[in-house]
Amino acid sequence: MRTAGTGLAAGAALTAVATLAMAACAGDAPPPLDDAPAAAVESAPPGTDIWLASLTRGEDGSLTLGEAANVTRRAGYDNQPAFLPDGSGFLYTVIDDAGQADIWRWADGQASPVTTTAPESEYSGTPMPSGDGFSAIRVEADSTQRLWRFAWHGGGAQVLLPDVAPVGYHAWVDPDVVVIFVLGDPATLQVARVSTGQAEEVARDIGRSIQPIPGTAEVSWVQRMPDGATEIRRLDPATGASELIIQGIDGEDFHAWTPDGMLLQAHGGLLHGFRPGSDEGWRLVADLSGLGITLSRLAVNQAGTMIALVGESAGG
Repeated sequence: MRTAGTGLAAGAALTAVATLAMAACAGDAPPPLDDAPAAAVESAPPGTDIWLASLTRGEDGSLTLGEAANVTRRAGYDNQPAFLPDGSGFLYTVIDDAGQADIWRWADGQASPVTTTAPESEYSGTPMPSGDGFSAIRVEADSTQRLWRFAWHGGGAQVLLPDVAPVGYHAWVDPDVVVIFVLGDPATLQVARVSTGQAEEVARDIGRSIQPIPGTAEVSWVQRMPDGATEIRRLDPATGASELIIQGIDGEDFHAWTPDGMLLQAHGGLLHGFRPGSDEGWRLVADLSGLGITLSRLAVNQAGTMIALVGESAGG
């Protein structure tokens, strides 16, 4: 695996690092091959990198992206970014040449491993609402996939939902309630409580992206439709009630929210935005096609000043 700090591009990447540092000081069906835990597939996922760009909100609510910089530049899989609460960097998943997956941290221009747990693997590192560590999907030695918690240094591993498996993805509502993607045919959306260890199914045939909706106790999730289209819906975990937000772009799955409530989704090299309650549908936020990448996962920091975008080379 790489050494800390390897892969920073000289010019644009340093600009992104400086911007991120300033933002921190300011306070702030089973998954397919490209994103699945290694135990769930027969071949390694394609190479991906994480790009960083600044975000600026205009007086009219519009967003402008600064120059995007590839901060994990290497051959292989770097994916699933989740910003740290203080805005200093992000957690992400790294898969090495042997197929081992671990959680890494990128902060202040340095990349370093957090978990080194072979033969177990970890995916989807996510800061916990309690602030005392992060959660991740662990693929255990017998290939069981469950939700675990870890201290910030990667130790203190503890399974959170012992009887719920196989878990693929998750999003926290509060320190006790977590909404999870459970693999199966079809995959299901379930609301789980750590205090009881129990989970209740609320939807079937769902996509991979589950996101907390800022300023609410709800999450957004993706419903797959029989014709291949997708719907981004909102869920009230307390009642199980859901409603449509907007159709996904050309069947896309991954989405994210800005702190002030703009929904973001990418398609190809284009980033789009939608404000629920507005009369307009998806609007183009940024054209990143010149980077030669296909965008997938997105993450925005809590201050709304930085965005992380996962890109795969458009050439394959």
